Amino acid sequence: MAQITGMELDGKTFDQVKSLIESAAKKGQWLVLAGHEINDDGFQTSRLATIEAICKYASDPANGIWIDNVHNIAAYVKEKRGESQISETPLYKNPLFPIEQRINDLLSRMTLEEKIGQMNIPTCYSTELGWGLNSDVPYLWDMKDTKEVRDKQLDGCRKWAEGTHNTVFGPGGGFFTLSDRLIYEGPERQAKIMNELQKIAIEKTRLGIPLFQIEEGTHGLMCPGGTIFPEGLAIGSSWNKNLVRQIYTVAAKEGKAIGVHGLCTLVIEPNRDPRMGRNEEGYSEDTYMCSQIAANIVQALQGYDISAPDKLVAFLCHYPGQSQPVSGFERGAMEISERKFREVFLPSFATGIKKYGALGVMATYPAIDGVAVHSSEKILTKILREELDFNGIVVCEGGGLGTIVTERHAATQKEAGIMAIKAGVDVGISIEDAYMGGLIENVNEGKISIKDVDKAVSRLLRLKFQMGLFEHPYVDPEYAVSIVNSKEHKELALQTAREGIVLLRNQKNLLPLKKDLRSIAIIGPNADAPVDQLGDYFPHNVPQEVVTVLKGIKNKVSAKTKISYVKGCGILGDSINEINKAKAAAKNADIAIVVIGEGGYITNGEGRDVASLDLTGMQEELLKAVYSTGTPTVVVLINGRPLSIRWASENIPAIVEAWMCGEQGGNAVAEVLFGDYNPSGRLPVTIPRSSGQFPFYYNYSATKDGAKYIDMPSSPLYEFGFGLSYTTFEYSNLMITPKEINNEGDIDITLDVKNTGQVKGDEVVQLYLNDVISSTSRPVKELKGYEKISLAPGEKKSVKLTLHPEELSLLDRDMNFVVEPGTFEVMIGSSSNDIRLRGEFDVKK
Repeated sequence: MAQITGMELDGKTFDQVKSLIESAAKKGQWLVLAGHEINDDGFQTSRLATIEAICKYASDPANGIWIDNVHNIAAYVKEKRGESQISETPLYKNPLFPIEQRINDLLSRMTLEEKIGQMNIPTCYSTELGWGLNSDVPYLWDMKDTKEVRDKQLDGCRKWAEGTHNTVFGPGGGFFTLSDRLIYEGPERQAKIMNELQKIAIEKTRLGIPLFQIEEGTHGLMCPGGTIFPEGLAIGSSWNKNLVRQIYTVAAKEGKAIGVHGLCTLVIEPNRDPRMGRNEEGYSEDTYMCSQIAANIVQALQGYDISAPDKLVAFLCHYPGQSQPVSGFERGAMEISERKFREVFLPSFATGIKKYGALGVMATYPAIDGVAVHSSEKILTKILREELDFNGIVVCEGGGLGTIVTERHAATQKEAGIMAIKAGVDVGISIEDAYMGGLIENVNEGKISIKDVDKAVSRLLRLKFQMGLFEHPYVDPEYAVSIVNSKEHKELALQTAREGIVLLRNQKNLLPLKKDLRSIAIIGPNADAPVDQLGDYFPHNVPQEVVTVLKGIKNKVSAKTKISYVKGCGILGDSINEINKAKAAAKNADIAIVVIGEGGYITNGEGRDVASLDLTGMQEELLKAVYSTGTPTVVVLINGRPLSIRWASENIPAIVEAWMCGEQGGNAVAEVLFGDYNPSGRLPVTIPRSSGQFPFYYNYSATKDGAKYIDMPSSPLYEFGFGLSYTTFEYSNLMITPKEINNEGDIDITLDVKNTGQVKGDEVVQLYLNDVISSTSRPVKELKGYEKISLAPGEKKSVKLTLHPEELSLLDRDMNFVVEPGTFEVMIGSSSNDIRLRGEFDVKK
């Protein structure tokens, strides 16, 4: 072989290397140009312009230059040496090529059946996986939960990965909730099974396409062993953006460690009707707050490189919303206007997608403005991809393709598949014919173009290439064991529970309690109910300890304190009636702590809708009985939705809202009750007096201002942003600069906050805005900024908040977001009602 010559490429122009190229060509030599990074300029950098000039020169046949990738050159050398040839690496498996070329190459090699296989990432509770496509075996949750059942499902998953599961389509694209539903033994086995399935997909299929694994991540990685953080409204109650980022950074680390590539059910839509059970998954009723949370979730999960060992894809849900359905019913139609859609529901998705690049969304169940979203090209393509610049994949809801039939847009699944793929749904997560045999038939019959299929498949393949799954498909089981539910992650779950607790009432400073009380009666159905304080979308098997309120208090008080526990009643019905027993326990105690509210999947979560927000079952009767003893009483609420606790708010001296508080919730509640933690939570939703006040969010229009009911006050029980502390805060020195701006200007707002009490505390400074005169109806106030600060007794801090044109804009009569000239009122306070400082500024033409 000819001699190899070389030259350093860094910093060189094309003219400097051209003579060497010509010399090597003339002598028939190999020429190696070596460099470091590639850019326009810089130290130890090969210039892009030089490389482009070399490629252009080499591409001209007249120059007699051969330029190629190292694999093809190596094959040529082996041939000339008479050595045995290695098989040429397919372009799509060669990481030296751009991703788009790899996608196109792989698509060109795939059959229709293989493409349809990629478009299916089924939920692992679908028993068709284990029993066959035409099985009528009920879903996994309706079967006895045994290892034998899970193992049969897992065998089906192996066949699904290999492409031998059925004769309809090729190897599947991945799995949804596999670890949670089928692998109860924890992170080591989860990682090993994920590796096994990847090995099958890569080594036992014709094309070796790796699997894409999706799990739920609503409030932590949802699979056995994953850290269970407080849910939805507890996270929102923290008003702590950095904490949100920490929570989902942990979820990403734990998920990626076991072989997961995307986390779903990140419910960033505003919580507009808490009668719907799964609204407990959301964080706030406020659009601005939801947008801030969306920004931090996407940054935490995806970062800037989803191929990183601790990053994965964020699936924002439920695009573009389902939280204000008719009558508060799950999957009920959203009867909202285009204005409401764009002002209230779209902004958080716009933030997560357009600003921070979220690469996954799940289409929502309901019809919006009379059209099932799964069939809406306007919502899934024109708005999502063209307006919001979405470049990821759209997965359907579980059974979501069937909503097209339910809404009677189509008579059959096969017809629904035509509408869904044209609308922009890329992946099916249920065993639905619309994206299986029916879709293949539609292509073969000419009802769907193969280009529509290629478009959907290419989007999933792009994610697989971006994540580096073709090069690095496997994970380290030992690392998974070390990272999942680690000590640091448990501590973060505890801190989240602390910051999510809201002190609603503290008459005569009953709280904090002393730790050396003689006796405490702990009463109520939620006092010692581990699963019921987790909310929904938590692992189907929870191997770690869940600290209940009873356990947390026992951990906190003196060993000499006598603790009496009585359940009292159930969450629903009257089958448990220990009210007399509870009354006796309270009568003989120094303090009674009554833990009531809601119970996990009993009254909360998907499909657990309610007509009333009052306490269910005999809980209020139990509370009244305990209170009647004269023993000082504290109520601890564990619940996923705001409850209209009118009687308690008028009579019980201390009320603590703990929400669905996660695996460390009991410890956090005890810390608040006994003063080791000063409560800092503030309500991210309005708590109404009655569900009859619906809609009852704080940012109502001026037409509702001053309206009254005959039977009860129209004001909320507790307003948005409300929360008490064991200390007090003083606001002063409001400065707004400048006082006048144009429609592209920024406004800086500064103020001082001082802790005027005796203990350290955290205050949430809230900025509300009122557009005084506007061309379209605006709320009487809107949250447009907030910051959580920590202050020692006597300490004063300055807070700066900045308003950008985006915060000042409105949707005008022509449906354009604009900043109109006029006066804006600035309100700074400790809640939406507790306004401490006021000012104004003007926008000039």
